[in-house]
Amino acid sequence: MAAIHRSKLMIAALMGAALVVGCGGGGDAAPPAENPPAATGELTAFQLEHGIGPITEAMTLPEAIDHELAEEGEEIFVLKCSACHKMAEKYIGPELGTVLDRRTPAFVMNMILNPQEMIEKHPVVKQLLAETMSFMANQGLTREDARAVVEYIRTQHP
Repeated sequence: MAAIHRSKLMIAALMGAALVVGCGGGGDAAPPAENPPAATGELTAFQLEHGIGPITEAMTLPEAIDHELAEEGEEIFVLKCSACHKMAEKYIGPELGTVLDRRTPAFVMNMILNPQEMIEKHPVVKQLLAETMSFMANQGLTREDARAVVEYIRTQHP
């Protein structure tokens, strides 16, 4: 019986490792964060609200949805994000249909563009990691790709 339990654990661990590798994407990694934490190791107020990464200014999204950009974002989402995220339910990662109710657009883009540093340093993301026991791999998206994904997410709000 213990051997069967160990075998199941080994299979689960291998599947998890395959998922991490499979979600790693390709392409160049996102550039390092331009707004490093303060010398004390604490995050700035901006970083706490908007995340750590290349998006260093708050973003205001236009009221009207850019449908062409959203279509581009949907294509990217299907290829790079849908293996782990669904819009209306938690899957491997959090549900994203209402993420913009909980997080700023800059936070979402920084999570897309700089997931490793967000996982290591941001308290909200650390908490998500503790809850989901899965981390977001860098998909190698550009700022423009990330913005398109955010526009697509806007179209999915219930």
